[in-house]
Amino acid sequence: MTLAIFFGCTFIAFGPVFSLFLFTIARDPLRIIILIAGAFFWLVSLLLSSLIWFITVKASDPRDEPLQKGLLIFGVMFSVLLQEVFRFLYYKLLRKAIEGLVALSEDGCSPISIQQMAYDALGPGTTGIHGDSQLYFLTSAFMTMVLIFLHTFWGILFFHGCEHQRWWEITAVVIMHLAVSGSTFCNPLYMGSLVPSYLLMATAATWAYLLSGGSAQNLRRFLLCLWSGASPQLES
Repeated sequence: MTLAIFFGCTFIAFGPVFSLFLFTIARDPLRIIILIAGAFFWLVSLLLSSLIWFITVKASDPRDEPLQKGLLIFGVMFSVLLQEVFRFLYYKLLRKAIEGLVALSEDGCSPISIQQMAYDALGPGTTGIHGDSQLYFLTSAFMTMVLIFLHTFWGILFFHGCEHQRWWEITAVVIMHLAVSGSTFCNPLYMGSLVPSYLLMATAATWAYLLSGGSAQNLRRFLLCLWSGASPQLES
């Protein structure tokens, strides 16, 4: 049972984004380098925020539950802000390297366009046997998937805001990030975190699609071609 939960949750969390990786990144070495660099910046931000939270927890009274809850909220909010700072630093790094990336690109264009829980799920054991929610792993998988897509869309919005000096777009990304992270405090009322997160993902996806040059007419043509089985024709 636990093995089935493990593979099911893994495919839910990482299946869609792995497909996106295969179709958009895997065949371009430069995009792979950019992906690894972005992951490195994100991991460094998490490492620093985790270190600060760990120090504050160790320096406080572990028996003071209100204080520990407050430190947890502080740790989450601080981590979100630090991630956005590192996203900006990553953007500045890419802007510095964009000329070199264009030179290395085959078509002469810039390639920039714009867990421990898993081991626990392997078992042995039964989810929720101690009175916890049996939907914990499943909802965590859906939350992982939505966060991966949100970070993808947030990256587009954030970089577009930096490129055109639209600071309100950057502010919107930070607010959405804080809102999604803050909604996880509704757990174990999982609907209180999943529903707002997926609504924000739909909003961010639509926004990123429009900023990337998409339109309702293009989407309609694509769907019509998909429905008829014909290949989309590019207009000159």
